[in-house]
Amino acid sequence: MNNLTVILKRELASYFATPLAYVFILIFLVLAGSFTFFFGNFFQGGQADLRGFFAYHPWLYLFLVPALSMRLWAEERKSGTLELLMTLPITLRDMVVGKFLAAWVFTGIALVLTFPIWLTVNYLGDPDNGVIVASYLGSWLMAGGLLAIGSCISATTKNQVIAFIISVVVCFLFMVSGMEIVQGWLPQWMPESVSTAVAALSYITHFNSISKGVLDLRDVFYFVFLIGGWLIANAIVIDMKKAN
Repeated sequence: MNNLTVILKRELASYFATPLAYVFILIFLVLAGSFTFFFGNFFQGGQADLRGFFAYHPWLYLFLVPALSMRLWAEERKSGTLELLMTLPITLRDMVVGKFLAAWVFTGIALVLTFPIWLTVNYLGDPDNGVIVASYLGSWLMAGGLLAIGSCISATTKNQVIAFIISVVVCFLFMVSGMEIVQGWLPQWMPESVSTAVAALSYITHFNSISKGVLDLRDVFYFVFLIGGWLIANAIVIDMKKAN
């Protein structure tokens, strides 16, 4: 646990040691505010809530999270520091989980900094704050799932741009699997059970359920398994690279 904490602090500090953290947070806050009050038709809707704010989160994360995760392992491999890490008395589990948690905490910080939007909605009306809290939790869990995917893919290459592109593609496939664009034609070619299973793989389906204020354990477990599965794959990839 001590090694895990050391790695978490090291990685989290590295974000704020470069302009990356501030640029990421600034872009996220500007886009989140713009989508909420302008593109989300907040004022035209005549109802004080944050549905428009959270509705755009999957699309924001689709590009911003891979941009954050692409450096997690690709930079280590490119600079040669991964080999150095492997010689330290740190377990592979601590390295993988520590790096992931640092990125997840960082996205949590960016998410918390949107609280003025929440305060504004409460000033303008009387929103259901229980639904908003559940939506924030769902958003953070979704970010964790995408970070786990991006972290695993980052471990497969030394090129951060390639890691970013592949992560966006994989995350996009997970997202659209539950959308009408896929579910509209999939039953025509496959059994309904297969179509339902594919829809269940979509993180946007589970996020939308949580953002309605319904905190179903099945949705929470989905993100837990998504994160855990990709982190295990991440560790396997690193172990294979070490063997080579």
